[in-house]
Amino acid sequence: MVKLHRVISNKKNHLWFYLLPIIFSLIGLFFIFETSAVRSYKEIGDSFHYLRLQTIWFILGIFLMMVLSAFDYHKLYYMAFFLMIGTIGLLFLVLIPNIGHEAGGARRWFDFGFFNIQPTELAKFSTVIYLSSWFIQRERKRFLSFLFLLGLLMFLIILQPNMGTAILIFFLSIVIYFIAGVEIHYLLFLIPISLGGFYFLVNISPYRFRRLLAFFNPELDPLGITYHLNQILISLGRGGLFGVGFSESKQKYLFLPEAHTDSIFAIIAEEMGFLGSFLLILSLMFLLYLIYRVFSNAPDRYGKLLAGGIFTFFNLQILINLAGMVNLIPLTGTPLPFISYGGSNLLVSFALMGILINIYRRSKIKI
Repeated sequence: MVKLHRVISNKKNHLWFYLLPIIFSLIGLFFIFETSAVRSYKEIGDSFHYLRLQTIWFILGIFLMMVLSAFDYHKLYYMAFFLMIGTIGLLFLVLIPNIGHEAGGARRWFDFGFFNIQPTELAKFSTVIYLSSWFIQRERKRFLSFLFLLGLLMFLIILQPNMGTAILIFFLSIVIYFIAGVEIHYLLFLIPISLGGFYFLVNISPYRFRRLLAFFNPELDPLGITYHLNQILISLGRGGLFGVGFSESKQKYLFLPEAHTDSIFAIIAEEMGFLGSFLLILSLMFLLYLIYRVFSNAPDRYGKLLAGGIFTFFNLQILINLAGMVNLIPLTGTPLPFISYGGSNLLVSFALMGILINIYRRSKIKI
């Protein structure tokens, strides 16, 4: 009876890895339609445009998660090098005029007409797979090679420019390096280098400098650089304890920039209030807990590095997005996993969950 209970319990826990991403994505679809309908109709003449595209990515994401959950994650080792080379190639290509699509002063997308692909999202996925494969063996004297690869990825991403993703790639790589336990003391040298690099990048870009000033003083330029942040804070304030109710947000009517993408949490907070937002954050934390448990009980070193990278990926994206919403850190344009609009990020998130499920299935100790 005890053994039967454990089997049933493990199957139930197993379902959470499938259910939570799907539930979060359905919540995202609802709010994406709400927040984008007016803008979509005004720009394209179709209120369902963004909802339709995200739904397609959602279906593809579920399919990809199912495939990778049944795919032996050890085989990713043999694909890692080609995946990274392909990613670096795409990061080069997107910078070329007439190949990469430019919007809002940034060249970050490949435009295929009815959908776009963002190679920086693939870079996050490739970083997890490649570094996990690279650090299976605790070989010495590989810090400089690691630094060169990290510097190349960040350089190509900053050229777009996309400093938020570059910072995320930096921390993601550092954590995987730390988990691998290879020459950890060398990481201390990165502290002054990274601080100096951040100072340099902020100073050479007036826009980044003004954005940093906006973080310290939201009242600085209410109709300019601090407009986005102020509209987010207005959304959070209007929500109160219980929210204004579904579909009752006023900020979504072209007041809040990027309402269906990076700032979607602000609309959720406005309509669902503090209690609804807290419940959503609690659910995201539960997902992170499940991922951490897979990391803790991984069956081998490769599984542990992969699960650690996946745990870091979701942690960073959730933390950076939510911290930006409440002005704990400057806004970076990082999406909220499964919820924000964006097909590339949604596919990567589902793909990583598929790999995690495969690691979980091979774990001796179940959650």
